[in-house]
Amino acid sequence: METFTELINSGKPVLVDFFATWCGPCKAMHPVLENLKAEIGDTARIVKIDVDQKQSLATEYGIQAVPTFIIFKGGKIVWRHSGMISKNELKQQLLTSENI
Repeated sequence: METFTELINSGKPVLVDFFATWCGPCKAMHPVLENLKAEIGDTARIVKIDVDQKQSLATEYGIQAVPTFIIFKGGKIVWRHSGMISKNELKQQLLTSENI
């Protein structure tokens, strides 16, 4: 199993969804992320991180609201957004990140 650091250091963009199981907007974003994954295939990775289970990661990346989405490329943050967001906007950000 790869570590979080290994995961975000990938050459592909990695969209990390920092969420909480009790969060209504996070639950609403789940099908959006599933649809996005089906559309993008292996172009990028999508990973969900439960902030209650991984508090150290949430603290390290300054997560103060859920859902918070961060796109990493080569270990660096290339985009960040807190709150709900459309599938098309997420897809556009991932495609843009792929070319960085």
